[in-house]
Amino acid sequence: MTNEARLRDYLKRVTNDLLQTRQRLTEVEAERHEPIAIVGMSCRYPGGVRSPEELWEVVASGTDAISPFPENRGWDTAALYDPDPERTGRSYAREGGFLHEADRFDPAFFGISPREATAIDPQQRLLLESAWEAFERAGIDPDTLRGSRTGVFAGVMYGDYGGRIRRAPDGLEGYIGTGSAGSVASGRLSYTFGLEGPAVTVDTACSSSLVALHLAVQSLRRGECDLALAGGATIIATPGLFVEFSRQRGLSPDGRCKAFAASADGTGWGEGVGLLLVERLSDARRNGHRVLAVVRGSAVNQDGTSGQLSAPNGPSQQRVIRQALADAGLTTADVDAVEAHGTGTTLGDPIEAQALLATYGQDRPAEQPLWLGSLKSNIGHTQAAAGVGGIIKMVQAMRHGLLPKTLHVDEPSPHVDWDAGAVRLLTEDEPWPEHGGPRRAAVSSFGISGTNAHVILEAPAAEAADSGGAASATPSGAVPWLLSAHDPEALKEQAARLRSYVEEHPGLDLAPVGGVLARGRAALGHRAVVVAGSHEELAPALDSLARGVPSADVVEGVATDHGKTVFVFPGQGSQWEGMARELLATSPVFTEHLTAAAEALQPHTGWNLLDILHGLPDTPPIDRVDVIQPALFAVMTSLAKLWQHHGIHPDAVIGHSQGEIAAAHIAGALTLNDAAHITALRSHTLLQLAGTGAMASLPLT
Repeated sequence: MTNEARLRDYLKRVTNDLLQTRQRLTEVEAERHEPIAIVGMSCRYPGGVRSPEELWEVVASGTDAISPFPENRGWDTAALYDPDPERTGRSYAREGGFLHEADRFDPAFFGISPREATAIDPQQRLLLESAWEAFERAGIDPDTLRGSRTGVFAGVMYGDYGGRIRRAPDGLEGYIGTGSAGSVASGRLSYTFGLEGPAVTVDTACSSSLVALHLAVQSLRRGECDLALAGGATIIATPGLFVEFSRQRGLSPDGRCKAFAASADGTGWGEGVGLLLVERLSDARRNGHRVLAVVRGSAVNQDGTSGQLSAPNGPSQQRVIRQALADAGLTTADVDAVEAHGTGTTLGDPIEAQALLATYGQDRPAEQPLWLGSLKSNIGHTQAAAGVGGIIKMVQAMRHGLLPKTLHVDEPSPHVDWDAGAVRLLTEDEPWPEHGGPRRAAVSSFGISGTNAHVILEAPAAEAADSGGAASATPSGAVPWLLSAHDPEALKEQAARLRSYVEEHPGLDLAPVGGVLARGRAALGHRAVVVAGSHEELAPALDSLARGVPSADVVEGVATDHGKTVFVFPGQGSQWEGMARELLATSPVFTEHLTAAAEALQPHTGWNLLDILHGLPDTPPIDRVDVIQPALFAVMTSLAKLWQHHGIHPDAVIGHSQGEIAAAHIAGALTLNDAAHITALRSHTLLQLAGTGAMASLPLT
């Protein structure tokens, strides 16, 4: 080889290496910024909110969810309150956003003893309940995630529940430490559900849940986990927080956050829990998960040295906004609305508003302002659960096309130069602005620790639902809805909630919901099946189950652990005119297997089974012995394949007559072609024997 040829070969190899390197760099850069899908959400917030839908009802209706101090926590509420802010050891506020049922918990459901449950911080209990709901609301059976690379990122900032106990009561020693440890808040979820991705508890104070989401996003993009829970929880176990902020004059006397209002007079404390189930967008689409919204970008930074330790820093807030936009690959003009930190303090709100005006308020037309609101005006400042609550609110707002008003605004704060940019406070409900692109919103959280977080959300692209394979037709006739619960009362409650859902959605397609109930939820011990073909039939049946009244459309039972499943394949006599036609029209899986069986039979029979089942002319009658038996064999094996497709697998099989051949095929002893050949040969032999009068000596049924 000449020197010129060697050089040419070398340059080709170098060029190819450079192209591969460039391609890999492009892939790595795409992975660093891959959108993250929100596929599940769950929450508990003040006002009796137990779901994202109920949180939306609160904000869309303009509900004020602030209430008096809880009576079930051992607080001396009469002695705690004093309107004089100079009184030490007292609180001049006596209302807030409370979860008054935070003490309710079913430990047996999670395999926890009552004794240990007493020692477990209610924040951990609420995270357990919310994790289960987030999985099921995403259509995922929590039991299927054991051993999976699912991460947990939980924001928690208080550990005062166990701190109230100076001496552990008998039986609680050994439980209180883990019951109140912040690290265990995330670790308990991983332990309970068998999750083997990263488990991290975050405490950056009021920005904790958004920082947790940011960490989950980064972990997914790096491939450290395939699915992740992210959010936070806050329960105020002792009243010390109210006393502390009373001394600082930081509380709103009436417990309400008047975000960005002229009447703003301090924050109002609240409680809550919220969790998001997040996944790489490409994985969500491949797995057929419904995408509620997309996290386009996120960022976290620190105030550093500001005016004082707990004072916010405007320039840092501007930087975290720009960092999140850069991560998302967007400009300030691409975002329609911001769910603000907005606590209602006279110091923090003006600083935040000026940072928004200096970023989002610039380079956008006055007729397309950035809309600004705060969930805290409805439910109070839920601290470690505040940011995730804002996420849930804005996901719902994008879905409904409505920007809810911020409560308690007499007029926009005079301490903000609202003319410095195109930012407008939501003093009334506003329709989501239409500009030809996807809806986008941002959510801010700023911790008293100085840690700032900003997340940018985008509405998902409208796409056809992923059926996970061949398109399926909507079944006609009755549809089963499968319900299960840990105990009879919970089963009734689930029926009541489903009944309400059906009544609120009169155009609901029953079949997809039935599919999710069957495959996307855990099968618990107490079970019921509600069978209905229409809304008019379904609602009364669910109502009967909810009230414990017998109904012909409801079957109830209790599962046992020792049961076995047997497929029984009968002989001749189980056929009927028109059999299999309905399933052929509605079930792609059944159609696939019956078509394969028909093709396997045709070389040995000379006729097409599908033509016979559809009653086409010039086909042999189905009641002829050499037709009945192959037809029954094909239908039985296709039904068995359909059951197996839905997760019903036999421990044993048994059959009679041609059913023996079907059983042998399902057991794996015969291939489809061999089983079809034997069935056709057997039925043809029987037809010949029938012609000679010997048929009476052969058992056919």
